[in-house]
Amino acid sequence: MDLMRVKEILSSDKEIPVHYHGVPVWIENIEETSSMAMISARGTHDERRLVSIDGLVENENEDPM
Repeated sequence: MDLMRVKEILSSDKEIPVHYHGVPVWIENIEETSSMAMISARGTHDERRLVSIDGLVENENEDPM
C-alpha cells in the first residue's frame, strides 16, 4: 500500500478492512518520514507493532466488523 492510501484510510469515516500478512489490523498511526505504520490486530489493541506500509493490504471484498 502507498502512503497516500494509508492517509486516506486513516481520515475516512468508514471502516476500511486492512490486512498485514493475512491478519486483519487497525492502523493506529503513521510515521510519514519512514513510511512506517503502527498497527494492532483487529479486535485487540493490546499488542502494537511498527511495520512498513508496503506490507499493508486493503481488502475491499471483506465486510467490516
